[in-house]
Amino acid sequence: MLSVARRDVLRRSPPLCVARWTQRYLSTTPGPSENLELSKPRGRIIFSGIQPTGIPHLGNYLGALSNWVQLQKEATENDKLIFSIVGWHALTLPQKAKELSASRWEMLATILAVGIDPKRSIVFHQDDNQCHQELTWIFNCITPVGKLRRMTTWKARLADSRNANSEAEIDESMLNAGLLTYPVLQAADILAYRATHVPVGEDQTQHLELSREIAQSFNRTFVPGKKRFFPLPTQLITPSKRVLSLRDPSSKMSKSSPDVNSRILLTDTPAQISSKIRSAVTDSVKGISYDPEQRPGISNLLTILGACLNKDPVDVAATYANKTTAEFKNDVVDAVEELFKGPRSEYERLRQERGFLEQVAKDGAERARALSQETMKHVRSMVGLY
Repeated sequence: MLSVARRDVLRRSPPLCVARWTQRYLSTTPGPSENLELSKPRGRIIFSGIQPTGIPHLGNYLGALSNWVQLQKEATENDKLIFSIVGWHALTLPQKAKELSASRWEMLATILAVGIDPKRSIVFHQDDNQCHQELTWIFNCITPVGKLRRMTTWKARLADSRNANSEAEIDESMLNAGLLTYPVLQAADILAYRATHVPVGEDQTQHLELSREIAQSFNRTFVPGKKRFFPLPTQLITPSKRVLSLRDPSSKMSKSSPDVNSRILLTDTPAQISSKIRSAVTDSVKGISYDPEQRPGISNLLTILGACLNKDPVDVAATYANKTTAEFKNDVVDAVEELFKGPRSEYERLRQERGFLEQVAKDGAERARALSQETMKHVRSMVGLY
């Protein structure tokens, strides 16, 4: 087993495809509680998590992982970067134990393979830090059930369950409690580290807003005066558009789709990437143009190529206006293969080195616990459990 110290190969430039970041402040800039003798953060505390639910696909890579690498590259020496593999979140849907166990390590190998440096960033398994669960319970006790029932995730799962059973009406009483309280656990993931910034997509805005509301509720209830213990985390949004299914461009690229040709996985071979892109749904209109409404298939491929080249898809379309669909797809194949070539090779190497991965996970968990235990010491005292 090679030591962590010898893994300098992980300190490399981020992948070619990286979206530019923008910040959106949902309210005032967060600050710590002075009366609790916690010094003001000297830099940002950035937290993000990803579920261990199979090999990441192109959409996961462009929407999250490559942006983590960019954050790491741009971070100042005073910024803390915390990236978690959120196994407890995966349990809200049925899982096979052996597959979930394998996926935890595959995801860790993936995170390292794309360029996250475990010396610069804290990388760990969420389920290795019990502070998340303890804080979740405290937050559950101050979060109204009505608010959770209005969450988009809960309503979407309820709708999915009803559509899956045409013979009987399925109501919310048939869904598990984990799905209902999923956003509270997400809030605890973030606030256990008193994170100031969270990189999430537009579809997670509601969850982050709930995290802010829970932080505000805790501060009002347990923090004396007008001081603030938990910061109100700011959302970091990537302007890149979502990647759609190659076979059904009306829906997102997804690991759960029964059609394996609908997605491009990090582990796909050059031949598989080529086959999937060349068979991607397009249309019979002559020329290449960006029109998501009228030409969703071609527009999706333009989005992918634009992301790989770090260019706007509209500008990319202009360079292909007079080319055939076959010529265009050839270039998309080349760009995606170039994007995945390095990370794929690194992933295949790392996944064979379980000892190294276990050491990275152990070190990351220790660093994560050190931060969150400091938070929980104050939380227990404020709520009367210390």
